Amino acid sequence: MINLYGAHITSITIHKVGNKSNNEPIVLSEKAFNPDDEMTPLLKEYFLKPFRDKEENYYKFHHDADLEFHTMYQLASKVFLNPEETHKISSEITSHLYNQSTHPHIKGGEVYVVHFENIQVDNEKVDVLGVFKSEIKQEFLQFSEKENQLEAFLQSGVNLSKLDKGCLIFNTEKEEGYKILSIDSNRYDTRYWLESFLGVEVFADDNFFTKNYLKFCQDFAKNVVLPAEDKKEEVLFMNRAVNHFAKNDEFEETGFLNEVIENPALIPEFKNYKEERAPRYKIEDLTTFPIANTAVTAARKKIKNVINLDTNIQIKLDFINPESAERFVEKGWDEEKQMYYYLVYFNKEEKS
Repeated sequence: MINLYGAHITSITIHKVGNKSNNEPIVLSEKAFNPDDEMTPLLKEYFLKPFRDKEENYYKFHHDADLEFHTMYQLASKVFLNPEETHKISSEITSHLYNQSTHPHIKGGEVYVVHFENIQVDNEKVDVLGVFKSEIKQEFLQFSEKENQLEAFLQSGVNLSKLDKGCLIFNTEKEEGYKILSIDSNRYDTRYWLESFLGVEVFADDNFFTKNYLKFCQDFAKNVVLPAEDKKEEVLFMNRAVNHFAKNDEFEETGFLNEVIENPALIPEFKNYKEERAPRYKIEDLTTFPIANTAVTAARKKIKNVINLDTNIQIKLDFINPESAERFVEKGWDEEKQMYYYLVYFNKEEKS
Protein backbone atom coordinates (compact mmCIF):
# COMPACT_ATOMS: atom_id res chain seq x y z
CA MET A 1 0.00 0.00 0.00
CA ILE A 2 1.32 3.45 -0.92
CA ASN A 3 0.95 6.83 0.75
CA LEU A 4 1.83 9.73 -1.53
CA TYR A 5 0.60 12.65 0.56
CA GLY A 6 3.92 13.36 2.28
CA ALA A 7 5.89 13.27 -0.98
CA HIS A 8 8.56 15.93 -1.38
CA ILE A 9 10.04 16.86 -4.76
CA THR A 10 13.82 17.22 -4.62
CA SER A 11 14.56 17.50 -8.34
CA ILE A 12 12.67 18.13 -11.61
CA THR A 13 14.14 18.20 -15.09
CA ILE A 14 12.05 18.83 -18.20
CA HIS A 15 13.17 17.56 -21.60
CA LYS A 16 11.34 17.10 -24.90
CA VAL A 17 11.22 14.12 -27.26
CA GLY A 18 9.83 13.87 -30.75
CA ASN A 19 9.09 10.82 -32.88
CA LYS A 20 12.48 9.48 -33.91
CA SER A 21 11.17 7.66 -36.98
CA ASN A 22 9.76 10.98 -38.26
CA ASN A 23 13.10 12.71 -37.68
CA GLU A 24 11.62 14.89 -34.93
CA PRO A 25 14.30 16.19 -32.55
CA ILE A 26 15.09 15.55 -28.91
CA VAL A 27 15.69 18.59 -26.69
CA LEU A 28 17.69 18.05 -23.50
CA SER A 29 17.70 20.82 -20.90
CA GLU A 30 21.06 21.91 -19.59
CA LYS A 31 19.77 22.65 -16.10
CA ALA A 32 17.18 21.26 -13.74
CA PHE A 33 13.87 23.10 -13.51
CA ASN A 34 13.19 25.11 -10.34
CA PRO A 35 9.44 25.72 -9.96
CA ASP A 36 8.27 28.49 -7.63
CA ASP A 37 6.18 27.94 -4.50
CA GLU A 38 2.94 28.36 -6.44
CA MET A 39 3.78 25.88 -9.21
CA THR A 40 5.38 23.15 -7.05
CA PRO A 41 2.15 21.83 -5.44
CA LEU A 42 0.38 21.95 -8.81
CA LEU A 43 3.09 19.85 -10.44
CA LYS A 44 3.14 17.45 -7.50
CA GLU A 45 -0.62 16.94 -7.86
CA TYR A 46 -0.27 16.56 -11.65
CA PHE A 47 2.35 13.83 -11.26
CA LEU A 48 0.91 11.88 -8.32
CA LYS A 49 -2.90 12.19 -8.34
CA PRO A 50 -3.42 9.53 -11.07
CA PHE A 51 -1.61 7.00 -8.89
CA ARG A 52 -3.71 7.79 -5.81
CA ASP A 53 -6.88 7.11 -7.81
CA LYS A 54 -5.57 3.94 -9.47
CA GLU A 55 -5.57 0.35 -8.23
CA GLU A 56 -2.08 -0.70 -7.13
CA ASN A 57 -0.96 -3.08 -9.86
CA TYR A 58 2.80 -3.29 -9.51
CA TYR A 59 5.37 -4.08 -12.17
CA LYS A 60 9.10 -4.80 -11.96
CA PHE A 61 11.97 -4.45 -14.40
CA HIS A 62 12.66 -7.67 -16.27
CA HIS A 63 15.43 -8.93 -18.56
CA ASP A 64 15.65 -12.42 -20.03
CA ALA A 65 19.36 -12.68 -19.24
CA ASP A 66 20.13 -10.47 -16.23
CA LEU A 67 19.02 -7.10 -14.85
CA GLU A 68 22.56 -5.77 -15.27
CA PHE A 69 21.71 -5.54 -18.99
CA HIS A 70 18.45 -3.65 -18.39
CA THR A 71 18.80 0.02 -19.31
CA MET A 72 16.12 1.54 -17.07
CA TYR A 73 17.04 -0.68 -14.12
CA GLN A 74 20.62 0.54 -14.29
CA LEU A 75 19.61 4.21 -14.67
CA ALA A 76 17.17 4.02 -11.76
CA SER A 77 19.85 2.37 -9.62
CA LYS A 78 22.21 5.26 -10.42
CA VAL A 79 19.60 7.78 -9.28
CA PHE A 80 18.94 5.96 -6.01
CA LEU A 81 22.67 5.66 -5.35
CA ASN A 82 23.31 9.37 -6.05
CA PRO A 83 20.04 11.40 -6.01
CA GLU A 84 22.02 14.63 -6.54
CA GLU A 85 22.88 13.27 -10.01
CA THR A 86 19.20 12.99 -11.05
CA HIS A 87 19.39 15.85 -13.54
CA LYS A 88 22.44 14.38 -15.28
CA ILE A 89 20.92 10.88 -15.42
CA SER A 90 17.60 12.33 -16.65
CA SER A 91 19.23 13.02 -20.03
CA GLU A 92 20.10 9.32 -20.38
CA ILE A 93 16.56 8.32 -19.39
CA THR A 94 15.05 10.71 -21.94
CA SER A 95 17.46 9.58 -24.65
CA HIS A 96 16.44 5.97 -23.96
CA LEU A 97 12.78 6.97 -24.32
CA TYR A 98 13.55 8.80 -27.57
CA ASN A 99 15.29 5.72 -28.99
CA GLN A 100 12.08 3.72 -28.39
CA SER A 101 9.90 6.35 -30.09
CA THR A 102 10.01 4.78 -33.52
CA HIS A 103 6.40 3.75 -34.19
CA PRO A 104 4.55 6.30 -36.38
CA HIS A 105 1.65 6.51 -33.88
CA ILE A 106 3.88 7.66 -31.02
CA LYS A 107 3.39 11.31 -30.18
CA GLY A 108 6.15 13.67 -29.11
CA GLY A 109 5.93 15.62 -25.90
CA GLU A 110 7.57 16.91 -22.76
CA VAL A 111 9.34 14.47 -20.45
CA TYR A 112 9.57 15.19 -16.72
CA VAL A 113 12.15 13.27 -14.67
CA VAL A 114 11.46 13.78 -10.99
CA HIS A 115 13.07 12.57 -7.78
CA PHE A 116 10.79 12.31 -4.73
CA GLU A 117 11.48 11.71 -1.06
CA ASN A 118 9.20 10.69 1.82
CA ILE A 119 6.84 8.39 -0.09
CA GLN A 120 5.55 5.39 1.85
CA VAL A 121 5.19 1.94 0.29
CA ASP A 122 4.33 -1.06 2.46
CA ASN A 123 4.75 1.17 5.56
CA GLU A 124 8.34 2.06 4.61
CA LYS A 125 9.54 5.51 3.56
CA VAL A 126 11.50 5.36 0.32
CA ASP A 127 12.71 7.70 -2.37
CA VAL A 128 11.07 7.40 -5.78
CA LEU A 129 12.08 8.12 -9.37
CA GLY A 130 9.20 9.41 -11.47
CA VAL A 131 9.20 9.64 -15.26
CA PHE A 132 6.21 11.41 -16.82
CA LYS A 133 5.27 12.46 -20.33
CA SER A 134 2.72 14.99 -21.58
CA GLU A 135 1.60 14.42 -25.17
CA ILE A 136 -1.84 15.93 -25.72
CA LYS A 137 -2.07 19.70 -25.90
CA GLN A 138 -5.30 21.59 -25.26
CA GLU A 139 -6.33 25.03 -26.39
CA PHE A 140 -7.30 27.63 -23.80
CA LEU A 141 -8.05 31.33 -23.69
CA GLN A 142 -5.67 33.81 -22.08
CA PHE A 143 -6.89 37.34 -21.32
CA SER A 144 -5.30 40.74 -20.93
CA GLU A 145 -6.82 44.02 -19.83
CA LYS A 146 -5.80 47.40 -21.24
CA GLU A 147 -7.64 50.65 -20.58
CA ASN A 148 -10.97 49.03 -19.69
CA GLN A 149 -10.74 46.67 -22.66
CA LEU A 150 -10.39 42.88 -22.39
CA GLU A 151 -8.45 41.05 -25.08
CA ALA A 152 -8.52 37.27 -25.59
CA PHE A 153 -5.64 35.18 -26.93
CA LEU A 154 -5.82 31.55 -27.97
CA GLN A 155 -2.94 29.48 -26.58
CA SER A 156 -2.06 25.81 -26.37
CA GLY A 157 -0.73 23.97 -23.33
CA VAL A 158 -0.80 20.96 -21.02
CA ASN A 159 -3.91 20.17 -19.00
CA LEU A 160 -2.70 19.66 -15.41
CA SER A 161 -5.78 17.55 -14.60
CA LYS A 162 -4.76 14.71 -16.94
CA LEU A 163 -1.39 12.96 -17.06
CA ASP A 164 -0.78 11.19 -20.35
CA LYS A 165 1.95 8.76 -19.29
CA GLY A 166 3.90 8.20 -16.13
CA CYS A 167 5.64 5.74 -13.85
CA LEU A 168 6.81 5.68 -10.25
CA ILE A 169 9.88 3.54 -9.54
CA PHE A 170 10.10 2.82 -5.81
CA ASN A 171 13.48 2.28 -4.19
CA THR A 172 12.44 -1.07 -2.75
CA GLU A 173 12.76 -4.73 -3.82
CA LYS A 174 15.88 -3.89 -5.84
CA GLU A 175 16.95 -7.51 -6.25
CA GLU A 176 13.54 -8.31 -7.77
CA GLY A 177 13.69 -5.37 -10.19
CA TYR A 178 12.11 -2.64 -8.00
CA LYS A 179 8.39 -2.08 -7.46
CA ILE A 180 6.88 0.10 -10.20
CA LEU A 181 3.51 1.70 -10.85
CA SER A 182 2.62 2.87 -14.35
CA ILE A 183 -0.19 4.89 -15.90
CA ASP A 184 -1.04 5.41 -19.55
CA SER A 185 -4.10 7.41 -20.55
CA ASN A 186 -3.47 6.90 -24.29
CA ARG A 187 -4.03 3.22 -25.00
CA TYR A 188 -2.95 3.23 -28.64
CA ASP A 189 0.76 2.83 -27.78
CA THR A 190 0.80 0.98 -24.43
CA ARG A 191 3.40 -1.54 -25.59
CA TYR A 192 5.80 1.31 -26.37
CA TRP A 193 5.64 2.66 -22.80
CA LEU A 194 5.52 -0.56 -20.78
CA GLU A 195 7.53 -2.93 -22.95
CA SER A 196 9.90 -0.87 -25.09
CA PHE A 197 10.72 1.97 -22.69
CA LEU A 198 10.24 0.54 -19.19
CA GLY A 199 10.76 -3.16 -19.98
CA VAL A 200 8.61 -4.49 -17.17
CA GLU A 201 6.55 -7.50 -16.18
CA VAL A 202 3.96 -7.98 -13.46
CA PHE A 203 5.29 -7.98 -9.89
CA ALA A 204 3.72 -11.08 -8.34
CA ASP A 205 3.16 -9.88 -4.77
CA ASP A 206 0.34 -10.33 -2.22
CA ASN A 207 -1.79 -7.77 -4.03
CA PHE A 208 -1.35 -9.62 -7.33
CA PHE A 209 -2.26 -13.00 -5.85
CA THR A 210 -5.27 -11.67 -3.92
CA LYS A 211 -6.66 -9.81 -6.93
CA ASN A 212 -6.17 -12.71 -9.33
CA TYR A 213 -7.59 -15.35 -6.99
CA LEU A 214 -10.75 -13.27 -6.54
CA LYS A 215 -10.99 -12.78 -10.31
CA PHE A 216 -10.74 -16.55 -10.71
CA CYS A 217 -13.52 -16.99 -8.12
CA GLN A 218 -15.67 -14.59 -10.11
CA ASP A 219 -15.02 -16.68 -13.23
CA PHE A 220 -15.98 -19.86 -11.33
CA ALA A 221 -19.14 -18.24 -9.96
CA LYS A 222 -20.29 -17.18 -13.42
CA ASN A 223 -19.44 -20.37 -15.31
CA VAL A 224 -20.08 -23.08 -12.68
CA VAL A 225 -22.16 -21.81 -9.75
CA LEU A 226 -24.70 -19.92 -11.88
CA PRO A 227 -25.51 -22.85 -14.23
CA ALA A 228 -25.58 -25.35 -11.36
CA GLU A 229 -27.61 -23.18 -8.94
CA ASP A 230 -29.03 -19.74 -9.84
CA LYS A 231 -28.16 -16.04 -9.89
CA LYS A 232 -28.83 -15.65 -6.18
CA GLU A 233 -26.31 -18.39 -5.33
CA GLU A 234 -23.76 -16.88 -7.72
CA VAL A 235 -24.01 -13.54 -5.91
CA LEU A 236 -23.94 -15.16 -2.48
CA PHE A 237 -20.89 -17.25 -3.39
CA MET A 238 -18.95 -14.12 -4.31
CA ASN A 239 -20.25 -12.38 -1.16
CA ARG A 240 -18.89 -15.19 0.99
CA ALA A 241 -15.63 -15.29 -0.98
CA VAL A 242 -14.94 -11.57 -0.56
CA ASN A 243 -15.96 -11.61 3.10
CA HIS A 244 -13.64 -14.57 3.75
CA PHE A 245 -10.74 -12.58 2.27
CA ALA A 246 -11.76 -9.46 4.21
CA LYS A 247 -11.70 -11.11 7.63
CA ASN A 248 -8.49 -13.14 7.20
CA ASP A 249 -4.85 -12.10 6.99
CA GLU A 250 -3.69 -15.36 5.40
CA PHE A 251 -5.39 -17.36 2.66
CA GLU A 252 -5.54 -21.15 2.96
CA GLU A 253 -7.45 -22.86 0.18
CA THR A 254 -8.97 -25.81 2.07
CA GLY A 255 -10.41 -23.56 4.77
CA PHE A 256 -11.65 -21.17 2.08
CA LEU A 257 -13.51 -23.93 0.21
CA ASN A 258 -15.11 -25.34 3.35
CA GLU A 259 -16.39 -21.93 4.40
CA VAL A 260 -17.40 -20.43 1.07
CA ILE A 261 -18.86 -23.36 -0.92
CA GLU A 262 -22.06 -24.51 0.76
CA ASN A 263 -22.88 -27.23 -1.78
CA PRO A 264 -20.28 -30.01 -1.20
CA ALA A 265 -20.76 -31.24 -4.77
CA LEU A 266 -19.18 -28.00 -6.04
CA ILE A 267 -15.87 -28.48 -4.20
CA PRO A 268 -14.49 -31.07 -6.67
CA GLU A 269 -15.93 -28.87 -9.45
CA PHE A 270 -13.87 -25.97 -8.07
CA LYS A 271 -10.68 -28.03 -7.99
CA ASN A 272 -11.22 -29.31 -11.54
CA TYR A 273 -12.00 -25.82 -12.77
CA LYS A 274 -8.85 -24.51 -11.13
CA GLU A 275 -6.72 -27.10 -12.94
CA GLU A 276 -8.27 -25.93 -16.20
CA ARG A 277 -8.40 -22.15 -15.79
CA ALA A 278 -5.85 -21.24 -13.10
CA PRO A 279 -2.91 -20.70 -15.52
CA ARG A 280 -4.86 -17.82 -17.06
CA TYR A 281 -4.77 -16.08 -13.66
CA LYS A 282 -1.27 -17.32 -12.71
CA ILE A 283 -2.57 -19.08 -9.57
CA GLU A 284 -2.10 -22.72 -10.62
CA ASP A 285 0.28 -23.57 -7.75
CA LEU A 286 -1.25 -21.15 -5.26
CA THR A 287 -2.91 -22.58 -2.14
CA THR A 288 -1.62 -20.22 0.58
CA PHE A 289 -0.59 -16.54 0.54
CA PRO A 290 -0.90 -13.34 2.63
CA ILE A 291 -4.06 -11.39 1.80
CA ALA A 292 -3.74 -7.78 0.58
CA ASN A 293 -6.57 -5.66 1.99
CA THR A 294 -6.32 -3.07 -0.78
CA ALA A 295 -7.02 -5.74 -3.40
CA VAL A 296 -10.04 -7.00 -1.42
CA THR A 297 -11.47 -3.49 -1.16
CA ALA A 298 -11.00 -2.94 -4.90
CA ALA A 299 -12.64 -6.27 -5.72
CA ARG A 300 -15.64 -5.54 -3.50
CA LYS A 301 -16.30 -2.33 -5.44
CA LYS A 302 -16.21 -4.12 -8.80
CA ILE A 303 -18.22 -7.26 -8.06
CA LYS A 304 -21.92 -6.86 -8.77
CA ASN A 305 -24.40 -7.89 -6.08
CA VAL A 306 -27.56 -7.25 -8.09
CA ILE A 307 -30.03 -9.77 -9.54
CA ASN A 308 -31.55 -8.32 -12.73
CA LEU A 309 -34.92 -9.81 -13.66
CA ASP A 310 -36.55 -9.75 -17.09
CA THR A 311 -39.56 -7.99 -15.54
CA ASN A 312 -37.48 -4.81 -15.11
CA ILE A 313 -37.00 -5.41 -11.39
CA GLN A 314 -33.66 -5.46 -9.58
CA ILE A 315 -32.88 -7.18 -6.29
CA LYS A 316 -29.79 -5.83 -4.54
CA LEU A 317 -28.20 -8.12 -1.96
CA ASP A 318 -26.15 -6.84 0.95
CA PHE A 319 -22.45 -7.55 0.39
CA ILE A 320 -21.54 -7.16 4.05
CA ASN A 321 -24.32 -9.38 5.45
CA PRO A 322 -25.03 -12.15 2.91
CA GLU A 323 -26.79 -14.24 5.58
CA SER A 324 -29.75 -11.85 5.26
CA ALA A 325 -30.32 -13.00 1.67
CA GLU A 326 -29.98 -16.63 2.71
CA ARG A 327 -32.55 -16.25 5.53
CA PHE A 328 -35.04 -13.79 4.04
CA VAL A 329 -35.00 -14.35 0.27
CA GLU A 330 -36.55 -17.48 -1.25
CA LYS A 331 -36.85 -18.52 -4.86
CA GLY A 332 -39.79 -20.53 -6.16
CA TRP A 333 -41.94 -21.48 -9.16
CA ASP A 334 -45.56 -20.38 -9.68
CA GLU A 335 -47.49 -23.04 -11.58
CA GLU A 336 -50.40 -20.76 -12.41
CA LYS A 337 -48.28 -17.95 -13.89
CA GLN A 338 -45.59 -20.32 -15.16
CA MET A 339 -42.96 -17.95 -13.80
CA TYR A 340 -40.20 -17.98 -11.20
CA TYR A 341 -40.53 -15.66 -8.22
CA TYR A 342 -38.47 -14.33 -5.31
CA LEU A 343 -40.17 -14.13 -1.92
CA VAL A 344 -38.65 -11.47 0.37
CA TYR A 345 -39.42 -11.38 4.13
CA PHE A 346 -39.15 -8.18 6.20
CA ASN A 347 -40.58 -6.50 9.30
CA LYS A 348 -40.77 -2.92 8.09
CA GLU A 349 -39.57 -0.74 5.28
CA GLU A 350 -36.50 1.36 6.01
CA LYS A 351 -36.80 5.11 5.43
CA SER A 352 -34.36 6.39 2.82
